[in-house]
Amino acid sequence: MKKTVMVIGYGNDLRSDDGIGQRIANEIASWHLPSVESVAVHQLTPDLVNSLAGTDLAIFVDACLPVDNFDVQVQSLAPACDMDTNVHTGNPRSLLALTEAIYGNCPQAWWVTIPGVNFEVGDRFSRTAESGGAIALVKIVQILDKVKNFWVENRAVA
Repeated sequence: MKKTVMVIGYGNDLRSDDGIGQRIANEIASWHLPSVESVAVHQLTPDLVNSLAGTDLAIFVDACLPVDNFDVQVQSLAPACDMDTNVHTGNPRSLLALTEAIYGNCPQAWWVTIPGVNFEVGDRFSRTAESGGAIALVKIVQILDKVKNFWVENRAVA
């Protein structure tokens, strides 16, 4: 089986910093990495489940309001215990839970959140989102590198 990664950048690209997830996904797509599919979407919807079921690793990228600090956060994700009640949109955990419910498995997943300060109507990113986006790209490359090394090591053993 070919090892695959799916990067899903989401957010409203007409609401300034909220679009940073899509920008990151588009940047990664422009790299044309083998075995990496990168999609930019307005919101997480159930139609992504089929693609998620066929991947080994999912990386979700989104903007967030800073809570304690202005750091880019990276956290591992597990499927939610309960499904999101909104059938049209969801969050990464509920999407993973839906994938698991339908297909019996879901990929390992990470959630990269980038702090934003301007969510007004517009198409320009704040300095906070711009610098967070650059840091997020580095962190995503680190995740991909770790996965690549894992795959190379396991292929050598097999």
